[in-house]
Amino acid sequence: MSTTRYLLLLPLMAAIAYMAVVALVYFSQRSLLYPGAGATPAAERAAWGEAVHVKTPDGELLQGLYSEGDSDKPCVLLFFGNGDRVDNYAFLARALAARSIGLLAISYRGYPGSTGSPGEQGLLTDGIAAFDWLSAQAGSGIVVLGRSLGTGVAVNTAANRPAVGVILVSPYLSALSVAQTRYPFLPVELLLKDPFRSDLKIGKLGQPKLFLHGRLDDSIPLSSGEALFRLAPEPKRMVIYDGAGHNDILNDRMVGDVIGFVEALTDNRPRNPVTDGTQSEGEVQRSLTGSASNP
Repeated sequence: MSTTRYLLLLPLMAAIAYMAVVALVYFSQRSLLYPGAGATPAAERAAWGEAVHVKTPDGELLQGLYSEGDSDKPCVLLFFGNGDRVDNYAFLARALAARSIGLLAISYRGYPGSTGSPGEQGLLTDGIAAFDWLSAQAGSGIVVLGRSLGTGVAVNTAANRPAVGVILVSPYLSALSVAQTRYPFLPVELLLKDPFRSDLKIGKLGQPKLFLHGRLDDSIPLSSGEALFRLAPEPKRMVIYDGAGHNDILNDRMVGDVIGFVEALTDNRPRNPVTDGTQSEGEVQRSLTGSASNP
């Protein structure tokens, strides 16, 4: 092959290679977005709580774990991240149970113990079904807690059901915006099947809202969570954990903030003036102890 002909073929070869990458991403995107789906069977023995099943309006059967709390305290409804599973939240269930707060963690369709295949519309349906199931069980209000991918489910659920509070751990503006940042060389807006546009729904959430994010998060950048926070109406509060990333945010500090938020919803004592705004972990601690000094 002559050099001239080879040079003429290069653009065509590059275009074919690019289209192959686009096709690969398009057809494999759900396996990338939902890595925990169907990975392993449900545990035979519950790691915490009671195994329950929730029927969705479109005929799927979801497995969940449920720990009942006191009827005079809100119950937490948990939507986990994309590679997670309900068994992993024994630490949260036990900490909540110690304060007589209940917890329901639901396994999305296609995830261990649940039927079906995951997709945005399916997961949003799962969220509504879980809320309705819990409403029939719990004697008090429901606090919706979403983590990572689950924040999109939590925002949609709270926009369509009367949650008394919303907690978003490592939230994103939208899955679309995160994908655009991660794959700037791809036409993500045309390819993505499940954009999870929390940015278009957060304005409907009039409930008290707590945003928790790690400053070192390299999966969902802090900037994405901050952008969603700015769009959210009052009342709202954001806590930024200076030394935490995406996975190590699940620690005693986070659990303490979750419990404090839930208990404050039924607390009749005067609220601390630090209830709104974006604050780092250090700033929150200084405010609670009454210090006004600089770091």
